[in-house]
Amino acid sequence: MPQEFEQYQPRAKKKKGRFGCLIVIVVFAVLLIAAGLIGVRLMNEVYGSESQGAEVTVHIDQGSGPLTIGRALEEAGVIRTPKLFQLYVRYTDSAGRLQYGDFTLRAGMSYDAIIEALSETVKRDTVTITFPEGITALRFAQLMEENGLCTAEEFLDVANNGDFSQYAFWNEIPDDDTIFLKCEGYLFPNTYEFYAEDEVYNYVNTFYAEFDKQVTPELRQRAGEEGMTLHQAITLASFVQEEAGNDQDAKVSAVFHNRLAEGSPYPRLESNVSSYVQREDDNNYLYNWVAPYYGGWDKIPPEIYAAYNTYEHEGLTPGPVSNPGIDAIKAALYPDEEYIAEGYYFFVTDKNGKYYYGKTVSEHEANKKVAFSVQ
Repeated sequence: MPQEFEQYQPRAKKKKGRFGCLIVIVVFAVLLIAAGLIGVRLMNEVYGSESQGAEVTVHIDQGSGPLTIGRALEEAGVIRTPKLFQLYVRYTDSAGRLQYGDFTLRAGMSYDAIIEALSETVKRDTVTITFPEGITALRFAQLMEENGLCTAEEFLDVANNGDFSQYAFWNEIPDDDTIFLKCEGYLFPNTYEFYAEDEVYNYVNTFYAEFDKQVTPELRQRAGEEGMTLHQAITLASFVQEEAGNDQDAKVSAVFHNRLAEGSPYPRLESNVSSYVQREDDNNYLYNWVAPYYGGWDKIPPEIYAAYNTYEHEGLTPGPVSNPGIDAIKAALYPDEEYIAEGYYFFVTDKNGKYYYGKTVSEHEANKKVAFSVQ
């Protein structure tokens, strides 16, 4: 019996080994077939099929990259694999040819045919508008309406209440009821070309995308080094823009930095750019823009008035008072170090635009006499 058992046991193990090998072979074969089927499907997607679907219109936003375009094509049912489309565009070096706009495509088109279609410039009526540095959000809205793109009300509604959470700066704007307009300061001034018939969201996004591009990570880092949030930096830049907007930006910025410094003897900005002054020609944010928005000076909400009257409110206003250009933003972040060190707290300008800086109240009063005497 022992001898017979020893002869039988090896034969049993040999049968089990053959069965295990068979399983491995079957699994490997299934994997090869699956990989082959996937490969065939991907190749069919790249080269297209004879039977194509109905026409669909695909909208491609300006500035979209190959992967974003691929996702738009997937959403429209034109392709199945956005990542494969991105790789193919990269492989064929076609990214630079792809245009933006509305395109008519079909499901089942080859990638080459899709790229060819997306490379054709779409003829659409456009409107070109220049938005000067330092204008307010309300003026942005007016210009959009004056050029027939949308109503001012539509623009402001989307600019303040739309979802632009794709931008870090948008998520960092404080949730503060005393901020007059959330969009103020972030509508980047420049010259833009818009489609005559487009969604208001796309119009607004054009300004925010440019802001996000211009205000680089280095500038954001600099704001932190200066002890400011980005929102505070843009708010300060709006005052620099309105009080200077020229070669005096850095010096004006230094005066404001000194006033904002901890322990400052003059903790208020005291800028006529946003104040109690009620004169048409004074470029006063409260009087010229906030009051008309609410229907009159006496109808400005008390909390808004208190927050934006720089002769009463200490520190920065809760939000920007205009939309500054990049030079003013940089000046807010890189003030004149000499003027900071020497302790300048005052400035005044004469009718010719000359600036007079002072360290003390007495110096400032003397400068005012000189400035106001200039004809």
